[in-house]
Amino acid sequence: MKIALLIAILILTVIGAKAQKVFSVDHDYQADVKVFVVDHDYQADLLVYKVDADYQAGDNDGKWFFTKTDYQADKKIYFVGHDYQSDLKIFFVKNGYQAGWKKNAKKHLMY
Repeated sequence: MKIALLIAILILTVIGAKAQKVFSVDHDYQADVKVFVVDHDYQADLLVYKVDADYQAGDNDGKWFFTKTDYQADKKIYFVGHDYQSDLKIFFVKNGYQAGWKKNAKKHLMY
């Protein structure tokens, strides 16, 4: 019984997690995730589409809304200058249907 309850709580936490409202910080120590923008989509862990409004932000599916303040964001990110400094490599796509994870092993970074 206790195990079933624990599993149910864990599932609801993961399903309810929404970390696609992001804020770009000025220093790496302020960030939850260090991000590097790659030149080609095949190099990326995540294909990101920037949406225009916060209600369009996805549920960890690559549709990001950049907030104006850090307290509005679910995740604070810092853009690094080299790929070896990053936790996550992204590529910005032109269409929303292109957004999504290419490497699920890094998906936990945005929960």
